[in-house]
Amino acid sequence: MSTPPASASESTNAAKPASSNEIRSEALRRRTFAVISHPDAGKSTLTEALALHAKVISEAGAVHGKAGRKSTVSDWMEMEKARGISVSSTALQFNYASSEAPKSEDGVDTVNVINLVDTPGHSDFSEDTYRVLTAVDAAVMLIDAAKGLEPQTLKLFQVCRHRGIPVITVINKWDRPGQTPLELLDEIDERIGLTPTPLFWPVGIAGDFRGLLRRGLDEHAGEAVEYIKFTRTAGGAKIAPEEHLTPEVALEREGDTWTEAAEESELLSASGQDHDQELFLAGQTSPVIFASAMLNFGVRQILDTLVALAPPPRARLAIDDTPREVDDPFSAVVFKVQAGMDTAHRDRLAFMRVVSGVFERGMVVTHAQTGKPFATKYALTVFGRERTTVENAYPGDVVGLVNATALAPGHTLFVDKKVEFPPIPSFAPEHFAILRAESASKYKQFRKAVDQLDSEGVVQILRNDIRGDASPVMAAVGPMQFEVVAARMKAEYNVDPKIEPLGYALARRTDAESTTELNRQRGVEVFERSDGVLLALVSDKWRLQYIQKELPDLTLEPLVAATD
Repeated sequence: MSTPPASASESTNAAKPASSNEIRSEALRRRTFAVISHPDAGKSTLTEALALHAKVISEAGAVHGKAGRKSTVSDWMEMEKARGISVSSTALQFNYASSEAPKSEDGVDTVNVINLVDTPGHSDFSEDTYRVLTAVDAAVMLIDAAKGLEPQTLKLFQVCRHRGIPVITVINKWDRPGQTPLELLDEIDERIGLTPTPLFWPVGIAGDFRGLLRRGLDEHAGEAVEYIKFTRTAGGAKIAPEEHLTPEVALEREGDTWTEAAEESELLSASGQDHDQELFLAGQTSPVIFASAMLNFGVRQILDTLVALAPPPRARLAIDDTPREVDDPFSAVVFKVQAGMDTAHRDRLAFMRVVSGVFERGMVVTHAQTGKPFATKYALTVFGRERTTVENAYPGDVVGLVNATALAPGHTLFVDKKVEFPPIPSFAPEHFAILRAESASKYKQFRKAVDQLDSEGVVQILRNDIRGDASPVMAAVGPMQFEVVAARMKAEYNVDPKIEPLGYALARRTDAESTTELNRQRGVEVFERSDGVLLALVSDKWRLQYIQKELPDLTLEPLVAATD
């Protein structure tokens, strides 16, 4: 007699279920974070340096292969390598044994599991970055020592503040000339209202980075506990050797440079800029580390700080405001869909963040949005283009599900009692263009490419009866998203797209009752988005104001802005 298939709330894995204590213990070992920064602040280089210190890679790459070094692993698209910017998201998972973490019972360093979710650096991809920030528990805010707080960093910080994500600040590129450290701290305090509390203070001005003064915590707050002296390696591609010296030896070695750093550390303490864990988790303060990702100076200190201070996975509120605790039955939220990572297979990965319970490869879960069962036979962790099969995952882990065509950003997967997490909002697009295939013979491939890129959220695809499926309209936060569409259609589907700008500047949500009248208005056209939402595209804000004044009964609702 045949065995009935597993239901959506049953696992096909017959292994003994994990206990609540085991799940909580595993969750406590996890640190899931993203790096936020303005383009060219060194985010991809820092990602490589973190992986190097975790011994995941043997040599750190650099954007554009600087100084003869290989290119970065996390930036895998040809467009990223050519321009030196990140335009896609990827998730890197690695183990890290921190000397700062509490020892296990047998005296061995605790091994933490680090989930680093890499984000696009360019402001045109704010929507993709916002999705990533729904999946992390902490963020590293990377600041250029010379440029200070830049516009994209400010926008992303506001997202973190809105979502209650605690932020660790890294002042990068201290090996180059820049502002004074006190000027940078004042800027952070004054411009975003975040009190900086340095844990490691630079010894040597910007451009003369000798090492870090480690500041004391708790009853030793403000004291110079030790001097971590770095030695530059050839090209900066290897881990920089560190010497850990007493303050007395530091004074002998560095003289007035050490004295100045120690006095500045005391000044910070007098100003109340010492670390307070409760204030950090509440988003009122930010630990600060000075570093050079290119030279691998201060990178281990960033990892140690994440392990020691960043929060582990916590309960997540469902759409009905009930908390899903980490030891509840398995649930996860999809935050990113990406195709084209494997040119040989043209598959589609849905990245999910495990919220609760244990994920076991092969388990059958329920897709909350459709109520249908979903099999998880092919599950991976991803490091750039490199893939490793996942057998188990715990809260905080990021898992890629292969060929998950039914999944989209914001979708929920679960077992047992139904849970659904709040959807991820779509940003209000500000740029619009008509998309066509150059060759009519490639129409089939063209349609596949459009549907794929739409499902990933690379752009929003809009259609109406007048333009038809052969000429859909792309809507995006930034125009570079159109360049990504063109590059990927060519590389992955061998389709040469033709992109024509469309003369609209605003999008507003509308309804079926308002559509007929809106389509009669000059400078307005109504489209349907792939999720069924009706959008009215308007030529400019003056036209919008005129319609709202003359026809106040029509529905024209604002969408979430990229700067919200």
